[in-house]
Amino acid sequence: MEQRRFGPTGREVGVVGVGTWQFSTDWGSVSDEQALAVLEAAVAGGVTLIDTADVYGDGHSEKLIGQFLKSVGGADAAGLTVITKMGRRADPHVPAAYTYDNFAKWLDRSRANLGMDQIHLVQLHCPPTPVFSSEPVYEALNRLVDQGVIAAYGVSVETCDEAIEALKHGVASIQIICNVLRRKPLTTVLPAAAAAGVAVIARVPLASGILSGRFGVDTVFAESDHRTYNRNGEAFDVGETFSGVPFDEAIAAGQAMVHVASQIPGQPAPAQVALRWLIDQPGITAVIPGASRPEQASANAAAAGLAPLSPEVNSELEEIYERYAAPYVADRW
Repeated sequence: MEQRRFGPTGREVGVVGVGTWQFSTDWGSVSDEQALAVLEAAVAGGVTLIDTADVYGDGHSEKLIGQFLKSVGGADAAGLTVITKMGRRADPHVPAAYTYDNFAKWLDRSRANLGMDQIHLVQLHCPPTPVFSSEPVYEALNRLVDQGVIAAYGVSVETCDEAIEALKHGVASIQIICNVLRRKPLTTVLPAAAAAGVAVIARVPLASGILSGRFGVDTVFAESDHRTYNRNGEAFDVGETFSGVPFDEAIAAGQAMVHVASQIPGQPAPAQVALRWLIDQPGITAVIPGASRPEQASANAAAAGLAPLSPEVNSELEEIYERYAAPYVADRW
């Protein structure tokens, strides 16, 4: 798999990583055995970047990754880069919670869960907007770097403006929603991050799975799945679910992806086309699709081996964006 420089960390990562939000209850049910099999398949496919967060299953995702890392002799021995996120454990989730003492406490828990003395990179997990411009927050993070608790830090953001602000403060990475249906980062965040030498991780790369083309308007997701309970932003930012595109429109976009993929030599899966589109974008370091089954993880990793998409395919994908997504997302986030 193609490797890219992971910002200023001195590390390199494969262009396709694996996200692990699905190792919790927010995506239906994924057993521990399935989760470990997903990690095994992803790494076998060349994945070297594993993304998690301390609130995924209240730490259960981190613990499963820790179990997997132990089985392969540790992250560094296996050539893996493991990153987690913190901040959403704060209750209430307010700027005042973003302190050194809380960071140290949260990271001690994450290090124990992961079985790592030093975490390769921690990201602030979509904090309240004022946090991104708070110098004491970055001073606390730098203190944790100096202490060896973390090797580097970055931010996961909801908006492009938050990303641009974070770039002023020495972050090593920006994690942002970017996909065929969410293009605003292409002209705002990506050029700025590239100029600063900062890694960009594209999250929600398949728009909550909708770009796989596997779902229809009659698809029923589990009650515990955010694709059921957060379609209108009832629990958290609506942009996290189907990238903020209304369900019916998102379904139509997914079916259009099926048609596009069927016209490409070799007929790759629609999800692979969506991932390849992201890999082709200048400034993207890695994409982190989730997977609930090993075969999904293998297929996602294989997207890195596809040829860059042709101008004709890119034009068709732009038409999908303009028709189904732009009216709802172009002026947001």
